[in-house]
Amino acid sequence: MTATADAQGFKHFLEQRILLGRPLTTELIAILLVYFVQGILGLARLAVSFFLKDELGLSPAEVAALTGIASLPWTIKPIFGFLSDGLPIIGYRRRPYLILSGLMGTTAWLLLAIWVRTAWLATAMILLSSLSVAIADVIVDSLVVERARQESQSEAGTLQSLSWGASAIGGLLTAYLGGLLLEQTSTRTVFMVTATFPLIVAVVAWLITEDPVHEKSNLQTVWSQVKQLKAAFSQRAIWMPALFLFLWQATPSADSAFFFFTTNDLGFEPEFLGRVRLVTSLAALIGIAIFQRFLKAVPFRRIFAWSTVLASLGGMTTLLLVTHTNRTLGIDDQWFSLGDSAILTVMGQIAFMPVLVLSARLCPSGVEATLFALLMSIVNLAGLVSHELGALLTHWLHVTETNFDNLWLLVTITNFTTLLPLPLLFLLPSTSASSDPELAAFSDDLLADENSAKPEPVLTSS
Repeated sequence: MTATADAQGFKHFLEQRILLGRPLTTELIAILLVYFVQGILGLARLAVSFFLKDELGLSPAEVAALTGIASLPWTIKPIFGFLSDGLPIIGYRRRPYLILSGLMGTTAWLLLAIWVRTAWLATAMILLSSLSVAIADVIVDSLVVERARQESQSEAGTLQSLSWGASAIGGLLTAYLGGLLLEQTSTRTVFMVTATFPLIVAVVAWLITEDPVHEKSNLQTVWSQVKQLKAAFSQRAIWMPALFLFLWQATPSADSAFFFFTTNDLGFEPEFLGRVRLVTSLAALIGIAIFQRFLKAVPFRRIFAWSTVLASLGGMTTLLLVTHTNRTLGIDDQWFSLGDSAILTVMGQIAFMPVLVLSARLCPSGVEATLFALLMSIVNLAGLVSHELGALLTHWLHVTETNFDNLWLLVTITNFTTLLPLPLLFLLPSTSASSDPELAAFSDDLLADENSAKPEPVLTSS
């Protein structure tokens, strides 16, 4: 009786705490911890890159190809939503899937830490880890959507903002610490530390309030959702912008080759790369703020056109580092890299913001959440194509872990190919994010909850 009374007293104490106008319940803590873990898993991103490069001896092209494979679960996110909605486990739709995802993540990182010795096993474990995060992301997003519907007008949007804040804090904490820890220990030690965090998701899943469902499955509901999505996607107003977003994001990337260049040629250590990640994380927040404050009223076609052109031209500044021209100008490699990364991240974040808002505009009533997840999966699939095309280009240009003679050409091609979708701007609507008051309010929530819209790949530092 005393233990029960103490537990009830603690629960009452929490509910008296207010966070952005919401009572700090045990369930809210659980939801925020899941988002926090999603952010903090970035601790291993640099470690994975160095593990593949140094311990497994993979080439830049192979690492680029593996990066694309790791993002595969994020291209099929709606399937996880269908499974959760239509196939309850032991009578529950959310809690068991969260527990399963946490156990999968811990298993993947533990095996990377103590067992993996080949590229194929590394691919499988990184894929399992990515699958774990993708499932948890779908489930916790559905919980947020369900709880947000119960918010009063004064509370509107606070849960999404809290969720984004928890993930952002986790990401910022590990942006620098990931590099620092790797500098002091080893990749496998970092993996071992990382393995503890998905376990938090499995534990806090028991704090989620959920009523059991009586039916074993509800495949009819799932099939109904599929038909609604098919009907929605057959509309020109939806598939045409979706096609543009895919082509816009699918142009080849030089990220993996550039990582090898910065570590093998420039000699950047993990601690410094952690500093770069911290700077780019803060720069991304600045990019979001600039879009929110100044660019929401700009028509989609115009903002995609200008942001694409400026990002392409801005990306060419990387050639100064690749050709060591910055040294001729008297600018240190590290200082140039920090400044260039910050500026390019701000521009890239501004360019990505309309993707979220436009995707929200395309979602008709009744299938908003599922269609939005599908559109984001299309964007993520484009990211997979981008990495695989980058891997092919890297291979064809003979850019290796020791030969960077053609890296300038790879950077040039990848930057100019981003301009190729511009003649297709007519596929986009001519409106802006703020042209509809309801959409503008919705887009505020989407921008605040940006972490749920795109993956955080463990192999890149973007």
